Order: sequence, then C-alpha cells, then structure tokens
Amino acid sequence: MPRENVNDLMVFLAVAREKSFTRAAAKLGVSQSALSHIVRQLEARLGIRLLTRTTRAVSLTEAGERLFQGVGPHFDEIDAQLDALTALRERPAGNIRITASDHAINCIIWPKLQRFLPDNPDIKVELIRENGLSDIVTERFDAGVRMGEQVAKDMISTRIGPDFPFAVVGAPSYFDSMGIPEHPQDLVRHNCINERLPTYGGFWAWEFEDNGKEIRIRVEGQLAFNNSYQSVEAALHGLGLAYVPEDVALAHIAKGDLRRVLQSFSPHWDGYHLYYPSRRQSSPAFVALVDALRHRS
Repeated sequence: MPRENVNDLMVFLAVAREKSFTRAAAKLGVSQSALSHIVRQLEARLGIRLLTRTTRAVSLTEAGERLFQGVGPHFDEIDAQLDALTALRERPAGNIRITASDHAINCIIWPKLQRFLPDNPDIKVELIRENGLSDIVTERFDAGVRMGEQVAKDMISTRIGPDFPFAVVGAPSYFDSMGIPEHPQDLVRHNCINERLPTYGGFWAWEFEDNGKEIRIRVEGQLAFNNSYQSVEAALHGLGLAYVPEDVALAHIAKGDLRRVLQSFSPHWDGYHLYYPSRRQSSPAFVALVDALRHRS
C-alpha cells in the first residue's frame, strides 16, 4: 500500500473517532484545513463519501462506518505491538489514557499518581474526567474506572479503592429554615441538589437502605450538576441538600459548615475498580501503573 494511503487512513480514523475535524487536528498537531483536504483526497481516490459534514457535527456514512470498523482494529493492533516493544527498554515507557469520574480522580487516582510518576519519567498518563460510563474500546482509552458493580463482565478489573459511604449534607442555615429530614422519604419535601449522569440519561435517584431494603428517591430542587464537588459548593451556600461521597464533604462537616443527616440510612458503595479489555496486550508501563493504583487493604 502506498505510504500516502496509510497516512490518509490514519487521518480518517482520527476524525472518525473524534467526530470532529477540530479535535482531530488538535490531537494530530496539524491544521483543520489540512485534515479536511486529506479526507477529501481519500474520498476522491475511493470514489465514495466517507464522512457527512455539517456546521455542528461530523458523522460517518455507511461506507465510512464500514471502513472504520474494518481498518481501525488493524491500526489498533499495530499500536499495541509497538507499545509491547517497550518491554525491551530498561525502564517502562508509553502513553496511558484513563477515563474516570471527578471523585475517582481526585480521591483515588491522583494521590497515587503523585507518588508513581516521579519514579517513572518515561510513562505519560492522560486522565479524562467523565461521570458517564464510557465505552473504553470505542473511545480508545487504555482503561476506565467504575465502581465495582458497574464493571462489564468481559473486562479485567482491579480494585483501586475501598468501599465508601455517601452522605446527605446541608448547611446549618438550610436546616434552620427547612427542618431536618428524619427518613429518606422526607426528602421529597426538601430542596435537593440533583446530579445528572449521562449514562442514565437523566437525574440520578438517591439510594438508601432501611432494614436491608433498598430505597430509591427521585428528588427535586432548583439546582442540578454533573459532579459532586459543585453540589457540595451549592450546599455550603445553603441552596439545598447534596448527596455526595462522604470524603468530599468530611472537611466541611468537621468545620461545622455542613451538617450530615440520614446517616443510618446511607449504605456503603462498591469501591472503584480499574478495568480494561481482556484481549489487551498489557505493556510494562500499563502493568506498572495498575500495580501502583491497586488497592491494598
């Protein structure tokens, strides 16, 4: 295959994965106009349109999807084999992309990376904050992080954090004006701060336990966010009740800026697990990172 065809296919795959000429250009380090020109040349040589372009999005045509599914895995395998060659180096090296929630990054991954990275200067780690459940294969991540119960059966997983409780918290000023809920069902009469999870397509239902029975409460309120830290910030200003991982709120509870309620109803959630495809050929860099992130009780 002529070299220009290989280069053009690599450009096409980048645009197809990013679904954007702008993001693909930034990732490849070339101009957007250059990428557009290369794709047009490829389409002209093949005699068929591969991408549908609008002012707001880029999508694959039927032919483009067929080419993407047929060629993409072969390039992925080449990348995997090249990464595997780092085993011949004296020190592990390579790039590792991980998708995780803001809470998992802040409380579990980042503290461990601060100790790991200085001793492994040839390993580069890219952390992508996403609170949804990404398809790591399609999105070309090396690994993802989820709570244990959410890990797909066809993935290898390694526990990287302990089980942890959630906490319902509010500012003292909020409770002074609105009262204190004594049971999770009382939350339907309170101003609660919702959290939207993209995977579920809506607001997350607050989950509790009462004598071993699971309770799910659909709360209402003036505010909604897609991460716990902004919810805590809003609660600190007396704008409603937040339901967040306990460690996000502990410092504020200790200072008296937040008050915790319904503690006896709040269950412990499965701890975070790092997961990755079972067919992935793990590089020495990836093996080293997994070991560094592994939870040791």
